[in-house]
Amino acid sequence: MKEVPVSATAPTLILTGGQVLTVDRDFTVAQSVAVRGRDIVATGSDAEMRALAGPGTRVVELGGRTVLPGLNDSHLHGAAYGMTKPPFAIDVGHPAVGSIADIAAAVRRAARASRPDEWIVGLGWDPGYLAECLADPRRFPHRRDLDAVAPYHPVCLTDFSSHMVWANSEALRRCGVDAGSTPPPGGVIDRDVDGEPTGILREAAQRLVQAALPSPTIAQRRQAIQGVVRELHARGITSYTEPGLGPGGTGTLFGGLSTDNWTAYAELVAAGELDARVSVLLLPAPMGGSAADLRKGLEELRRPASADPRRLNAIGVKIFADGVPPNRTAWMSEPYPEGGHGALCVHGDTPALQVAELREMIGLAHEAGFQLGVHVTGDRAIDTVVDAFAAAQAAAPRPDARHYVIHGDFIGADSLARLAEHGYGVNMNPAIKWTISDLMDEVVGPERSAYQWPVRDAVEAGVRVCASSDAPITAPDWRQGVAGMLLRESKASGRPSGPEQCVPLADALRAYTVNAAWQDFADDWKGTIEAGKVADLCVLDRPLLDLDPHEITEAEVDLTVFDGRVVHER
Repeated sequence: MKEVPVSATAPTLILTGGQVLTVDRDFTVAQSVAVRGRDIVATGSDAEMRALAGPGTRVVELGGRTVLPGLNDSHLHGAAYGMTKPPFAIDVGHPAVGSIADIAAAVRRAARASRPDEWIVGLGWDPGYLAECLADPRRFPHRRDLDAVAPYHPVCLTDFSSHMVWANSEALRRCGVDAGSTPPPGGVIDRDVDGEPTGILREAAQRLVQAALPSPTIAQRRQAIQGVVRELHARGITSYTEPGLGPGGTGTLFGGLSTDNWTAYAELVAAGELDARVSVLLLPAPMGGSAADLRKGLEELRRPASADPRRLNAIGVKIFADGVPPNRTAWMSEPYPEGGHGALCVHGDTPALQVAELREMIGLAHEAGFQLGVHVTGDRAIDTVVDAFAAAQAAAPRPDARHYVIHGDFIGADSLARLAEHGYGVNMNPAIKWTISDLMDEVVGPERSAYQWPVRDAVEAGVRVCASSDAPITAPDWRQGVAGMLLRESKASGRPSGPEQCVPLADALRAYTVNAAWQDFADDWKGTIEAGKVADLCVLDRPLLDLDPHEITEAEVDLTVFDGRVVHER
């Protein structure tokens, strides 16, 4: 039995008779766990834990069910996710819609229910699931599709990846986007043969429309966050990283990455109303930004304080290096099947100038003492970022910076080795692969698609791997991520995709618990079920160790404990 000294005060909660997966160094499996107040005080056998119980102890009979550390979704846009739901936005994602016609019908309904000239905002469309696009690869959503059903309402529909906007003519007119418009650095405006915008705005060009949307109040942002936290409790999630809040997010959808959301979080903590542990990456510069933008943003942000750093803590800085593979904006060494290599999305007229700008941005944030989380997906861009990490460390040595690559879709062996050498990490998105791996076959070809997010290579290289949903890109469902890491197959087809990158259950769970706590600089007090750690726990309705990997997504969360309190009970 692993136990801290037990005083005369009995535990307040004992979970007994199950599989307690401690996720400690040895992946120890206990039968029971005891909690006193906010802390875990002991783990061990049923007999040992029952002996600690007192008259006021709540004893939960597990009946063979599983106990996990509270799950940690280490890259989840909490505030933005909350604002993708009604009343802020309509759902135009799969499976709610299956065609452009379905989306047009949803927009028509919203227009009829709204005031004249009111913005209609939606999120989630994916051309990989739209019938018209599947029938004819040349067919893509167009402003005319939306003009037909909402000619007088401005419409802004952000895609599932949050890297592309589909707008109608009225929205473009209001925002001054026309044939003569020049996109911001790192942005693309799709055009017809006559030069007129099609209504599709990619990467940084999204801001041309999103910046015009009405901004929710701080009170509305607090409500959105609290709604998300309740959903996360039902999923067994007690910690998450809010990856990017600051002046660089002002032009994002509803300011979902703006400084206003830090204010909303801070007010919730001060009022004792944030029942989650939120680590924040500050966003001083926008996608397509420069070193000057980052320097100015850091001066504005400084390092904001929190009333309770164990609930809200600004630990790092986020930088965008390139785009995403579905948009062909990830910077790749080998061309996409239809041509082009993508590009970095920072300031600069040539690749060489962009590389220099990105290196300066990373150096500035490193020297300022921040952890760096860099959004980067293409192999060429990843090598550039890892080189910049190493250069920044050489110029200004820091003993434990814990920088990490965000997404790292096509990270190669050399970059993995260098991350391991410096003690840096990678944050991957196995649930996205589980959901859309078939689509990636078309985007980058089957061979590269099979390699995407090489979890096993990263683990074997000695890199700490964290896993996350990137919500609202996918639902914050860690079960899908775990299944994706164990199976490496498509949810839609069940076809294996890179099975050589499968990892065992222990490694998959570490990516959502102790490794994520390491990313948070909090592995000394959370992330495992051990005496002295905070009592953040998740109880599943079945024995996880006995499940076939295909059954993991069917497991339900029966109980969630946060800070020693039951916050969800099914």
